[in-house]
Amino acid sequence: MSEIRVEDLSHVYSAGTPFEKAAIEHINITIPQGQLVGLIGHTGSGKSTFIQHLNGLLAPSSGKIFVDGKDINTDKYTRRDVKWQVGLVFQYPEYQLFEETVYKDIAFGPKNMKLSEAEVDERVREAAGFVGVDEELFEKSPLELSGGQKRRIAIAGVIAMRPGVLILDEPTAGLDPAGCRQILDNICAYREKTGSTVIIVSHNMDDAARLADRIVVFDHGSIVMDGTPEQVFSKPEELSAIGLSIPHAAAIAVALRKRGVQLEGSIYTHEQLKAAVIRAKEAGKC
Repeated sequence: MSEIRVEDLSHVYSAGTPFEKAAIEHINITIPQGQLVGLIGHTGSGKSTFIQHLNGLLAPSSGKIFVDGKDINTDKYTRRDVKWQVGLVFQYPEYQLFEETVYKDIAFGPKNMKLSEAEVDERVREAAGFVGVDEELFEKSPLELSGGQKRRIAIAGVIAMRPGVLILDEPTAGLDPAGCRQILDNICAYREKTGSTVIIVSHNMDDAARLADRIVVFDHGSIVMDGTPEQVFSKPEELSAIGLSIPHAAAIAVALRKRGVQLEGSIYTHEQLKAAVIRAKEAGKC
């Protein structure tokens, strides 16, 4: 398992050219082992640049990243090895499937870790089970499968490396509601089973509110809010000012309160909204 600590991290694209652009600036954050963090922010806010530093895909312009107390950019060998410890699933990862069969695609990472054939097989079957990929699909081409199945296979390929940190960039993008729910339930089951740290980048405020222990908000390359879902989503005006919305349940609660319905407690999930409305009705407050 792994703790991440980021100290004064900045990254500048095309430094020293007319196209120089600071993507993130002076990021400081610690993510404890086992926490599920939702990263939110408008397009271009720096979220994707930030997560690509956490497994060494991008090197900092300045600042440091520590995984379990070790600077991941100490040398090229440390930066290479951290990729097994911090797994990153890109947005639309199914476009990166390239092997002949589902089994080979999931096995690609473990094979590159120089594991034995038996260990690779164990990890492939374990990862497939976590994400709901039936072993009957192992010999099929991943290109023949549905979008949701491809997404699960791509996630399984990262999970098969048993990373202490699993990072997912918009894991439900382009999927229908049922597919979204399945993918997110699979991720939560994996986290619960393994105790891994999970970081999810999402534009979906409802998913972030329902799943995350902690919400981190990016804007113009900086962290502007960091707290529990209750703390972050209780500030709708601040979120709106940077182009973000609040969860649907929170918006409905605000509208009901304006109409005189006396809803008690913090409301940012549909379950909380339902319970609050029932309590208000029973108490004659609506």
